[in-house]
Amino acid sequence: MTLKKNGRLSRREILHALSLCAAGSTTLAPFLSGCRSALDTPESLEKRGGRRDALDGKPKFLVVISAAGGASIVDSFLAVRASESNNAANINCFPDASVQAVANSPFRAVRYSASSLGAIPASFAADQLAFVNKYKDQMLVATSVGTSVNHVIAQKRSLTGNGAWRGRTLQEVVALQFGSGMPLPNINMGTSGYTERGTDDSLPASCFGEVVTSPSLWPLGLDGTRGIEGAPPRNVMELARATRNRLDAESVFGQTFQDADAMARWNEQRKIGQPRIETLDLITRLNVLPDMPPSIPLTQYGLQTSPDGAQVRSAYPDFFTDPIQGQAALAFLLFKHRVSSSVTLGPDFNVVLGGPSFLKNPPLAFDYSHNDHRGAQAFMWARILSTIDALIGLLKNEPFDTTTGETLWDRTMIYVATDFGRTRVRPPNTTVFGTGHDLNNGFLLISPMVKGNTVLGGVDPNTALTYGFDARTGVAIPGKMTSNEPDIFSGVLTAMGADLSGSGLPDASAFKKA
Repeated sequence: MTLKKNGRLSRREILHALSLCAAGSTTLAPFLSGCRSALDTPESLEKRGGRRDALDGKPKFLVVISAAGGASIVDSFLAVRASESNNAANINCFPDASVQAVANSPFRAVRYSASSLGAIPASFAADQLAFVNKYKDQMLVATSVGTSVNHVIAQKRSLTGNGAWRGRTLQEVVALQFGSGMPLPNINMGTSGYTERGTDDSLPASCFGEVVTSPSLWPLGLDGTRGIEGAPPRNVMELARATRNRLDAESVFGQTFQDADAMARWNEQRKIGQPRIETLDLITRLNVLPDMPPSIPLTQYGLQTSPDGAQVRSAYPDFFTDPIQGQAALAFLLFKHRVSSSVTLGPDFNVVLGGPSFLKNPPLAFDYSHNDHRGAQAFMWARILSTIDALIGLLKNEPFDTTTGETLWDRTMIYVATDFGRTRVRPPNTTVFGTGHDLNNGFLLISPMVKGNTVLGGVDPNTALTYGFDARTGVAIPGKMTSNEPDIFSGVLTAMGADLSGSGLPDASAFKKA
């Protein structure tokens, strides 16, 4: 047996290996691992997701929150009080009483309420203080300047650092380094540019995001026979699959394209990936739906709710009707059962109705700031932070390693990735106003792995524009307004302890917990 350049067996070799398995061979595993080991090089290890010596051998987990539309950092943790500015009437700063101090912290918390959201008659009240007090020691805010105010382009650049490492996304790097052995290491439930893959074609196909559009129903499709009334027994289906695979390989089409990369991926997914997912019983483990006949008759179709279902439904009671709750519920289960190392979730631009004010997600999410800046920002930040709070609660209660006492949360990074910031000017003394897109902003990271209670950079109170910092030392640099997308990209990975050797990324030691 030999390996192709991508570190995988050829199609014929896979068939030969499967025939050994079918014959009851007990030598298959060492045979496969032996031939791989003989060809191990640093490059081939990387392509197969092998970890480098710098890593501890345990998985880590990344949650990317896609704050679509432009989540403004000066409408949250870096808000400016009117009394601090000599230009308060003309910039996006708040009445002093609306910007709450956080004890022993550089962060601030905005309190805002309104009887409507722009033209939408939906009253609401938002207060960020409880969240910041609860998580300030695990929060880091890094100011930023981007390079695009186009939604799709800016969204993707928030994930690649503007192509900082061969065009790889953060999710792909995490899947490569921490998701080895997981069946679906990179699940993406984001929107628009947040769902785009990177441009490094040398990565294994498994590193690229698996798009999930309906998180509550998707798990029910993770088995080819279960949940279908009158389906043949499993052994009959396996016989049919084996026959199909043999006939496909001998067909004109199979013979013609046997060496095509697409065919190799298809065969690997169908012959190895699918059986593995079915064996793991993910159709049960990831299923948040309860058994509620006649509307949801799971048992009638031989299905069950996840053993964690009640716990997850308690944290996210609207999981079925609110997309972001359904996404976060699935994210927890994907991490718990080691299915994925990276999950992307977040609101999209569609309206979601329900809840006390009848509105859960305004049109355009954060981009509704074009109509009502302060209202949209306060409403959407509350939506994001409540989702994060419930997810952290689940992760904290889930053991990761009983010998070390680690929980899943101890191994998780949450990165709130936003398209861009919003313009800072407003009509004099106006409280309800619209804003456009702006390159100037900041990013939020939450994790036990970051240097907590930290602001990298700062805000000029006379313009409400953020300024930069030294990514290695963390020293603020007033007046620095140059793009720092690679610093943010490197900072997320540095804090997670990823191996960045050979990446050419800037030293972002200021992000990492000492």
